[in-house]
Amino acid sequence: MRIILSEDNDILRKSLSFFLESKGFTVDQFSDGKEALDAIEKNNYDLILTDINMPGISGMEITQYVRQTMGSDIPIIIFTSSGIEQTELDSFDIGANEFIAKPVSPAVLLIRINKLLNIRPS
Repeated sequence: MRIILSEDNDILRKSLSFFLESKGFTVDQFSDGKEALDAIEKNNYDLILTDINMPGISGMEITQYVRQTMGSDIPIIIFTSSGIEQTELDSFDIGANEFIAKPVSPAVLLIRINKLLNIRPS
C-alpha cells in the first residue's frame, strides 16, 4: 500500500512516515503542497494524508483538486492544528474521508487508515 504524506512539520512528517513504514506501508513524503499535488498526478496512491495548512497549495486545495479535477475517490485524511469545528465541516464538504486534529496519535491514525483501506489488523 502506497501513501502520500504532505505535512510541513518536519518532525511530525518524519515520525509518521517512520511509523507507517514500520507497519508495511510505502510512504512518499512532502513538505510542500505543490510538490505533493504533482506527485499525486503522476503516481497511484492508495491513500492521501495531508495537513490543512501547507506552503504552496493547502490540504483543502489538494482535496478539492483530487475530487473535482481528477475525479478520484482515493481516501483522504486531513490533519490540522485548528480546533475550529467549521474547518472540520469544510473538510468533509470538499470530500475528505477523515479529519484528525493535531497532535496526531500514530495508533489512532493507523486504525483510521486500516478502516479506510479495509485492512484487517494482523
